[in-house]
Amino acid sequence: MNKSNADQRVLLYDPQRCTGCRCCEMACAYQNFGSLTPIKSHIRIIASEDGIHRDAVYCWHCEEPVCAAACPVDAIEKDERTGWVRVNPLKCIGCRSCTYACPVAAAWFDEDRRTAAKCTFCDGDPLCARFCSPQAIRVATRAEASAALKQILGGAASGGGTSP
Repeated sequence: MNKSNADQRVLLYDPQRCTGCRCCEMACAYQNFGSLTPIKSHIRIIASEDGIHRDAVYCWHCEEPVCAAACPVDAIEKDERTGWVRVNPLKCIGCRSCTYACPVAAAWFDEDRRTAAKCTFCDGDPLCARFCSPQAIRVATRAEASAALKQILGGAASGGGTSP
């Protein structure tokens, strides 16, 4: 990670803090689709069968986004200044290549709009983080998120282009 990328802001999830309330999903779905339907959220909370363990599926806005590389029409672009990776729905042909390529399964296909969809970072103020009262999902610098994920995953997040 180069110095200029280290200060870019990304989302960071702490499963120890997550209560499973799904307010992050509701805030995201409402912001992006005007609906309180969690299925339309760009962040998904997944609970184990016993309901004790939870994980979040969300876009890491990768340094080298595989979803963008997989897109045959360049509908996914990374803003080099902010680091945010976004889908341009006007260019998207709905082939779903990005959804298959994403290593964290964050990109998804919106059947209603017939395009790929993923986190937009809410133009710098992600509502999922703002409405997460236990701060299980929060905004962090790319360097902070990378260090935290290395600790959580035991170094598995250190290689390749998928680290935040």
